[in-house]
Amino acid sequence: MSNAQAPAPTSRREQILKEAARLFAERGFHGVGVDEIGAAVGISGPGLYRHFAGKDAMLAELLVGISERLLAGGRMRVAEGGEDPEAVLHALIDGHIDFALDDRPLITVHDRELDRLREADRKRVRQLQRQYVELWVEVVRRVHPGPSESQARAAVHAVFGLLNSTPHLGRPGSLPGRTEMAELLHRLALGAFGAVAGAAEAGGPAAGGPVAAGA
Repeated sequence: MSNAQAPAPTSRREQILKEAARLFAERGFHGVGVDEIGAAVGISGPGLYRHFAGKDAMLAELLVGISERLLAGGRMRVAEGGEDPEAVLHALIDGHIDFALDDRPLITVHDRELDRLREADRKRVRQLQRQYVELWVEVVRRVHPGPSESQARAAVHAVFGLLNSTPHLGRPGSLPGRTEMAELLHRLALGAFGAVAGAAEAGGPAAGGPVAAGA
């Protein structure tokens, strides 16, 4: 579009965080030194301290930051979707797929390193994640009113597990292109929600057995 704005230039802090996420994902938090992170963005290790107090501060900003962005993005999509819950659900799925495909290192870092955060930061991440889940649950129940709240919550967690599996999907080049992969993940997510709703309507497992027990 003629009035589209160019993306804002990446700040030095954002560059540092991106490289820190990549290195933490590749080698683990304790396997990476400050000097290596600095070298990845072209500054000395000591120079990095002008931006962050240390690796712990980087890890906290990475994990708290992505939780904040996911929740803010989800709320924005709900607000923009208005009274069309199906459109909102499609938008939520697309937004999470963008994260899952474009920020794979953060998924790995979260899975491996969350327990290394200070207790206050870890609680903040969990709080933000719960709010994000509940936002989805409300939308899913508007689209599929049959399943109970616990069943819808279990389905949301399962879909997150599906979408967040992207770091384990194989080597680059062994999968479909990004557009095809996004479309496939979208169909799988919709299918998962539809399966829970269908089972609830049929009085199957989602009517109170194993699915609800995992919520």
